[in-house]
Amino acid sequence: MTSDPQRYYSPQRRVAYDDSMNPWMIRLPMLVVTGLVLLFFLLVAGIAGYQFTYQDRIYPGVSTIFGLNLAGMTKDEARAALANRFTYPEDATFVFRDGDKTWEYTASELGVTMNIEATVNEAYNVGRSRSGLGNLFDQWDVWRSGYPLAPVITYNQSEAEQILGQVSNDFVNRPVQDATLTIQNRQAVVTTSQVGRVVDVPATLALLQQEIMRLSSRSEINLVVVEQAPEVWDASDAAALVNIALDTRGVTFFISPEEGTTAGPWTAKPEDIENMLRIEKVPNGDGTSHYEVNVTTDAVEGFLEQIAPELRTAPVDARFTFNDETKQLEVLQASQDGRELDTANTLPLFERAVFSNADRAVPLVFQTVMPAVRDTMTAQELGITEQITAATTYFVGSTANRRTNIEVAAARFHGIVIPPHTVFSFNQYLGDVSEEEGYETGLVIVGDQTITGVGGGVCQVSSTLFQAAFYGGFPIIERYPHGYRVAYYETGEGPGLDATVFSPIVDFKFENDTDYHLLLEVYVRPANASIQFKIYSTSVGRKVTKEGPYVRNVTPPGPTIYRATPGLQRGQAIQVDYAVSGSDVYVYRTIKDAEGNILVEKEEFVSHYIPWPAQFQVAPDDPRVNR
Repeated sequence: MTSDPQRYYSPQRRVAYDDSMNPWMIRLPMLVVTGLVLLFFLLVAGIAGYQFTYQDRIYPGVSTIFGLNLAGMTKDEARAALANRFTYPEDATFVFRDGDKTWEYTASELGVTMNIEATVNEAYNVGRSRSGLGNLFDQWDVWRSGYPLAPVITYNQSEAEQILGQVSNDFVNRPVQDATLTIQNRQAVVTTSQVGRVVDVPATLALLQQEIMRLSSRSEINLVVVEQAPEVWDASDAAALVNIALDTRGVTFFISPEEGTTAGPWTAKPEDIENMLRIEKVPNGDGTSHYEVNVTTDAVEGFLEQIAPELRTAPVDARFTFNDETKQLEVLQASQDGRELDTANTLPLFERAVFSNADRAVPLVFQTVMPAVRDTMTAQELGITEQITAATTYFVGSTANRRTNIEVAAARFHGIVIPPHTVFSFNQYLGDVSEEEGYETGLVIVGDQTITGVGGGVCQVSSTLFQAAFYGGFPIIERYPHGYRVAYYETGEGPGLDATVFSPIVDFKFENDTDYHLLLEVYVRPANASIQFKIYSTSVGRKVTKEGPYVRNVTPPGPTIYRATPGLQRGQAIQVDYAVSGSDVYVYRTIKDAEGNILVEKEEFVSHYIPWPAQFQVAPDDPRVNR
């Protein structure tokens, strides 16, 4: 039996369809997926095409802030477009102002340029600065919103700085100047002050940079100027004082009539005053200063000190005698006030007159110099209560002229009061020994000879006072013996207690070392040819003892000397000196106080006398004249 071959079918899974299911439920997702895939490929293709289209070009949406659309341009096209369109450096202007002065410059002159290459590169890099999706998003954002590109500006500040520096130095800057005051040809010369001005270049450049960054096409910039005030604003007041000081009248010193002298006047001339003026800058305390005009008084002070001695009137001490009965003083000569120039109080008057228009005269100021001993003083005030010492010498054999000179000189010392603790100078009171003062010619010792001169006999007075001071126990400050032994001074005391004077070179001085005044009384008694000094004071109880004189080293006199004397006839011979041996004479003084204590022991007084030959005056043709 044949039969058809059997076909074996694998069992198939049967799907049971619900007659109610919509077939698009299956087709639609498939279509969506397919669409999305297609869309993706289309998007990729679009992006690829977009990237391909702009692979060497600037992406759409990129433009400059001044309206130039750069989209789709190659770099070269963008460079050309920017070069033609952007002319800011040449078109923009900046005006610098200082008050009513202006200076105008283009941005290019001030160093402003556009960096086209940098600007094009920045435009080209928009949408290309990141990678992958970041660039796509940037490209989408630029395409959708746009990208206004600011051009890259290059600003070379050094060029602007150079221009500002030149403008400042040529037209604005100026140094600060103080008002000055000088003197020329005896006139004040003034220069006015000036406010200093300096442009603050960095601050001004900062303002310029702000305008450039704003791409301002025209701006006015006020220069930043720093002003410096002068220290001295004005010198006119000081100049007025200078001109007053240099008045052609000068300044005159005069002595008021009541001063009782006709000396002067003396005038300081304008040229003298000019040398005295000093102009000084003085701070006001607020950073400013002013000029002060002063006059130095050194030269005037020197002048016043120069004329002061001739204008000085020395005070005159009162002179007294002591009444031994009443123990009171009797005025022998009234005291007189002295005066001397008061330089310290005169100088301010001069300073005031220098700067015065009206009063150019200065009265010299004097001050009263009171005498040390006034005639109103009493014996008790002065401590003059008793005689404390006295000395007498004799001038027997003196010529009439010598006696006269003794009397004249003695009168100079009668009634003198010596203050405590002062040194008495014989020559101070002796004064000028001249015929005008009443002295007569006589024999005087000069060098190694005795000649005819004025004042022979004065040493009789000084020797007598020396002996009184010696026995009063007063310190002997200065004493010189005669050149040779003189018999007048040896009567009574012997040699070694004489004191010669020759004003103003040789003086006799002693000190009143007590607390009391001393009163000198001197009496010349022609009847017995004697002169006596009495010293009154308050006794301090001193006791003085003398030892000597001790004569040593005796040397005989030399041969007789004959000196030619005009006016004598031949054969005439006048003896003017007698032969005396030379010797050294020693005298000692011991002083004790009231209690017997030794104050000074054996104080030595040495007198060196040279041998003295007999001397004669003879006619010039006398053969005996010593040649």
